[in-house]
Order: sequence, then C-alpha cells, then structure tokens
Amino acid sequence: MLSSLRSQLTLLTCLQALLFTNNTSLIVVNGLAGLAIADTKLLATLPVTGYVLGGAIWAMPAAAVMNRWGRRTGYTIGSIVAVIGALLAWFALSQKSLPLLCFATFVLGLYNAFGASLRFAAADVADSQRPSFKARAISLVVTGGIAGGVIGPELAKWSSGALPTRFAGTYLTLVGFALASLLLVQLLRLPSVHAGAAAGGPARPLREILRQPACWFAIMTAALGYGIMNLLMVATPLAMQVCRHPFSSAAMVIEWHVIGMFAPGLLTGALIARFGVLPIIVTGGLLMLACVSIALSGVDLMQFLSALFLLGVGWNFMYTGGTTLLTTTYRPSEKIRVQGFTDLCIFSVMVTSSASSGALLFVNGWSVLNMLALPFVLLLLGTALWLGGRVGWGLGRVGRRVAA
Repeated sequence: MLSSLRSQLTLLTCLQALLFTNNTSLIVVNGLAGLAIADTKLLATLPVTGYVLGGAIWAMPAAAVMNRWGRRTGYTIGSIVAVIGALLAWFALSQKSLPLLCFATFVLGLYNAFGASLRFAAADVADSQRPSFKARAISLVVTGGIAGGVIGPELAKWSSGALPTRFAGTYLTLVGFALASLLLVQLLRLPSVHAGAAAGGPARPLREILRQPACWFAIMTAALGYGIMNLLMVATPLAMQVCRHPFSSAAMVIEWHVIGMFAPGLLTGALIARFGVLPIIVTGGLLMLACVSIALSGVDLMQFLSALFLLGVGWNFMYTGGTTLLTTTYRPSEKIRVQGFTDLCIFSVMVTSSASSGALLFVNGWSVLNMLALPFVLLLLGTALWLGGRVGWGLGRVGRRVAA
C-alpha cells in the first residue's frame, strides 16, 4: 500500500537524497564560484551565506505553511522554488554578478528550509504506524544524504567545465534534480501535521516548552553541531585550493565528508535505541575533537580527507541525536512550531559560520579556524555531561518522553 511505513520512508529518503545532491553541489561550487567573480577573496563565501541565510529567514514561514496546508504542499513549493533558484544562479554566474548569485542562493535557501523537515516527517510517519521505530525512521531518512554526498561532488566535477563560464553548468543541472523532487513529492501520503493534537493536550507557549533542559539542549546540539560542521566544511575547498590541491581532490574530500555525514544513519537509530541519546551525542562531540586534531596536524590530502570524514560522522551523531531528543519534549499540538523554531536556530548559526568562514580562513589560516571550533565542541560536551547527571544517561533508549 502506497501509504505504508516502508513506502513513505522510501519516498522521504529519496527526497532527502535529492535535497542533498543540491546541497553538496552547492557546497563544492558556491565558494569557488564566489571566489571566481568576487572583487576580493574575503567575499568568496557570500554565495554560501546567501543560501544559509535563505534557509534561516524562511524557516518559520515554511513551518507556518506546512502547519496550515500540510508538509506535501510545503515540499511542492520548495521544489518549484529550487528550479527558479537554480536557473537564477546559472544566469548570475554567466553574467559574473556576485550580488545576483547571492540572491539566487538565497532563493534556493527556501528549498532547504522546507526540506530540513524531512526528518520530522519521518518521525510523524513512524508515530502514526510504529512509534518504537521513530529513532530509526529519522536516521534512515537522514541516510538518504549518502546518495547526495556521492552524486553532488561527482556532478560538480563533471559539470563545472560544461559551459564556457566555469561552474555555471553545475547550477543548470540542479534544475533537473529539483524537477525530480517535485514529481516524487506528489506520491507522498503523510499523516496530518495535526494528528494526535487533541489527545496530547493543549499547546503550551513556546517559552514554556523551551524551559525544559532536554528541549534547549536538543536545539543547541543540532544548531551548534551544524554550525561547527558548516564552519569547517565551507572553508575546506578554499583551504585546499590555497594548499594547491586540485579541484578534483576538493570534490573527493567533500564527497567523503558527506558520506560520513549520512552513512552512519544506517546504524545511528539502532545505537540510540540501544544506548540512549546522550551517549551518542557525546560520541559525536568526541569525533569532532578528533577531526580538529587531525586538521591541526597538517594539510596533506589524507589529513583533509580524514578530518572531514570524522567531522561528518560526528555531525550525524549530534544531529540525529538532537532531533530524536527534541521529539520527546513537545506535544503533538506543539510540534510544527517547535520544529520550525529549531530549524530557525540551526540556520541562524549556519549563517554566522558560513559568513565568517572564508574571512577567518584567509585572515587567520586553516589551523586557527579549526581551533576556533574547539570551545563550542567543549561546551556541547560539558552540557551533555550536566544533562546526563540531571535526567539520566539512558534518555531515549526506550522511547521515554520528557515533555510535561
């Protein structure tokens, strides 16, 4: 049956793959495209910032649209806008216009704002049919990014020189992936975003929900985990170019980084069910510390590759763990508002990290950039230890809810 748990999770996983084909292609080319047409290299990552800023600004409106008309309508709008944004980006680069390219990536950010909730849609599907499978449903849909992690960089390598203006062809090929997303969205049969709202009790004010330690820690984990990852990931192609590594090597490093981000999703849900959320989040933080240590040891290709791969795995544990923990802190009537606020926080942190990444790299260097990530990783680890002592380390192992 088309509405079965398996079929809907498969569709959501495919949509995640298409979303991250778009994302990883942009990761590989946005900074280098900006560098090629910017008057100063300090502005190179502005197209990246435009993309993330678009996601931040559209996060709450996207949640409102889905709250009013449902997730499928939201994903339809996001896919249509992705077509428009990709065409604008192709035209902007062809005209060598950095402001227009930044506007185009800002438009593409709307696609990401809607697509960011695919993991929550997976939780909804599991809740409606098999609640004990929720953590695994989230991690399996997140795993869809593996395909995007492979296809995106390979697509960028193949298409970067396809047109006279370098990288313009990459933006043009993203139109096809957005159209594929638009078609798949029409097959979704998701439960209503308001399902179970009456049984869960009335919605509380957002500030009351956020007072729960588990809630704000879940948001902090997802936001800072994404921010740290984004800070280092965005700068990597630029750093590798400064270190005279070829573009093909940078694309390969990003490819393995994104595989590291999503391949663990095959196991992360099962690990959370076995050990609980907090141990998985702590493991993610330790992997990020290992990433920084390797990055500080040198700038050979294998050091870039190993560091970025561990960064991806660490992000997966923190992002999936934070998402799973968050779903235990709100009532059904509150979920869209809390999810939208969470994605707003994530995108806002990413705006800061992507906007500063290029400037920090060129002014201070790759080593200093990595050292700047350390305090945030240590903050997350320290807070996790505090929360573990407060609520117990088995949180999430048996699906326990912490919402009042």
